Amino acid sequence: MANYITFGLPKGSLQDATLDLMKRAGFTFAVSSRSYNPVCDDEEVKAIMFRAQEIAKYTERGVMDAGLTGYDWILENEVDVVYVADLVYSKTTTRKARWVLAVPEDSPFHGVKDLEGKRIATELVNVVRKYIRERGVNAEVEYSWGATEVKVPDIVDAIVDLTETGSSLRANKLRVIDTILETNTKLIANKRAWQDPWKRQKIENMAMLLQGALEAEARVGLKLNVPNESLKAVIAALPLGKKPTVSPLRDHEGREIEWSAIEVILPESTVRTIIPALKRAGGQDIIEYPLNKVIY
Repeated sequence: MANYITFGLPKGSLQDATLDLMKRAGFTFAVSSRSYNPVCDDEEVKAIMFRAQEIAKYTERGVMDAGLTGYDWILENEVDVVYVADLVYSKTTTRKARWVLAVPEDSPFHGVKDLEGKRIATELVNVVRKYIRERGVNAEVEYSWGATEVKVPDIVDAIVDLTETGSSLRANKLRVIDTILETNTKLIANKRAWQDPWKRQKIENMAMLLQGALEAEARVGLKLNVPNESLKAVIAALPLGKKPTVSPLRDHEGREIEWSAIEVILPESTVRTIIPALKRAGGQDIIEYPLNKVIY
């Protein structure tokens, strides 16, 4: 059996964010602009780069053992694969993206039922056809090769497009009338590869490291020294539910002194209020440091 896995990386808008996440997880890829086979510093990973829209179907066929693609393209291609891990990241945010049904701001349409007999443009044709069919609406759904926002109202009556922040829709004077699907990146595996114990463990290891890298994104570590008489006050200043590691400090001869070292992982957004509170409670020598991975 092969002592490596073939791993699919998304090419295009998600490429840079994916390569950055992989690097933080411990896998660095050298990418050539003319090559679809990035070289990984882990010899057990042979990478191949495709559009995210294609990775799901190629993983199902066994062209690759595992890969990263969106939940939207898994549904669009109606593939049968193993869902290994949820990885919520994108090119601009750490939130899930949305496929939304949108119309011009001055359109008379306010819901999908208003689109009876109308025309909708989207890249996500199969999902949208299923969506309108389930709601009893008969409308024409056509594939859009891009620049979908500019096709209304002259070419189509509505669009279904992917948005993270909504800024592009607002810039094109479009109004959202429904959210069809929330989507995020998923690590998926080919069913046959998943039955191979070595490949499964390798894929599971990668999933653990990728999730750990995402967990670390919004967190930091804090270290500080505290006189024992202030220990309770300092711990009380930490957010509820945060149990720090407390270690006694020793002098140069190894004898315990009346001081302790505290180490804790906190959401980065809380640090601006926590550090002053820790200082006022008696903490000293406070150090904040970034994290690469947090594994629970």
